[in-house]
Amino acid sequence: MTLITRRNAIRSTLAGAAAVPFAGPALAASQSLPGPHHAPRAKHVVVLYMSGAYSHVDTFDPKPRLIRDHDISIGTELRAAVSGQPKAERFLKAPLWRFRPNKKCGTEVSDLFPHIREVMHEMALIRSMHSDHRDHGEATLQLHTGSTTVAMPSLGAWLSYGLGTFNDKLPAHVVISEHRPYSGPQIWDANFLPGVHCGVRIKPGDEPLPHLKPASPAHLQQLELGLLDALNRRHLRSREGDSQLATRMESFRTAKGLQELAPGVLDLSQESTRTLELYGSQPGDRISYAAQCLMARRLIENGVRFVEIIDAVGACRDNWDAAHRDVGTHAKYAKRVDQPIAALIKDLKQRGLFNDTLLVFCTEFGRTPWAQDGKGTKSRNHHPAAFSCWLAGGGVKPGIVYGQTDDIGNRVEENAIHVHDFHATILHILGLDHQRLTFRHAGRDFRLTDVHGQVITGVLS
Repeated sequence: MTLITRRNAIRSTLAGAAAVPFAGPALAASQSLPGPHHAPRAKHVVVLYMSGAYSHVDTFDPKPRLIRDHDISIGTELRAAVSGQPKAERFLKAPLWRFRPNKKCGTEVSDLFPHIREVMHEMALIRSMHSDHRDHGEATLQLHTGSTTVAMPSLGAWLSYGLGTFNDKLPAHVVISEHRPYSGPQIWDANFLPGVHCGVRIKPGDEPLPHLKPASPAHLQQLELGLLDALNRRHLRSREGDSQLATRMESFRTAKGLQELAPGVLDLSQESTRTLELYGSQPGDRISYAAQCLMARRLIENGVRFVEIIDAVGACRDNWDAAHRDVGTHAKYAKRVDQPIAALIKDLKQRGLFNDTLLVFCTEFGRTPWAQDGKGTKSRNHHPAAFSCWLAGGGVKPGIVYGQTDDIGNRVEENAIHVHDFHATILHILGLDHQRLTFRHAGRDFRLTDVHGQVITGVLS
């Protein structure tokens, strides 16, 4: 008597299933995308997220008054307007680094970022960002999903849903994250959107995507998946609208594509010595921020729509956070990212990819212009009322500064940009109308910007 196993059962039915190859898109829905709504200015997005919130007044927003009035009280009137904090005495704190201009456009950037300053003429620097929450988790969630409270689909998930991918063997939405950031996987989740739009996380190291090696020989796996696909298609025909089944079917295809392409795409040994030196990387490096930027470029080259690199070095606290800590630690994180980010811009330009790619450098909020823990202390507190981010690449007006804060960097005085406006502008550059990119869930049409947001035309080329 022959023992009936799963593999024997599969083999016994392969004659019929072999006629149904495992190829092509599983879902009609994946071919009928909501967008684009207008001609896109860029095709890809690379988000460079600095977790923990860098200080805008130490990086991109120079304030001479902070130097002049260092250790002087902010005054009774200003102290009374400081929301969410005790009304104790506050003393202005000078930046720890000198600001110098970019040689071509004159935009001032601190000595924390000498390499980024060198390519500042390629960017639109926004000095008038503001958000709604002063806690890391909620602010990080808003930066990625538009919401501070309820888990919603992320920016990458919305772009995947709206535009799809250029390569059906790779996901449209990829996140490179060495360690868990604030709010964890919620910031790349698809939530109520079809699960196929959820971000695929790559963890830098020897095995960036675990379990990619097939458990069966390639020819047998192809037959097994063909059988599974045939059975699932038959099951789905009688259950049209079953999004969970459809998503599972699509996930098998994504996994198969990752098995075929990801090892080569993520193999940095194919990069030349000259390219590695440009990024500040070394042969065999698979973990550094330089390696992560190289991975992002290779993913974009191979048709991935959206890539985010999350700069979280260790546990959540090992990041740009300067609350009750020495803001001087910024030097450590700036040195980690400065050369690789500038190199990514140069590399994209020389490969003809810069005009097709939108780069987004951002953080969740800014830092107070005063010392958090009293006169002479080294910390700066959370500050959602004003911070700086920048855009570069396709669709962006290069070499400009947009928006302005007051003379100490406390409040936005000109051309305020809320996170909702930031999202609306990113979607617009990719060809999507943020008011039309909706998904009906629980009886309501949801969108990334909720009922807010406007496109900031002043940063567009």
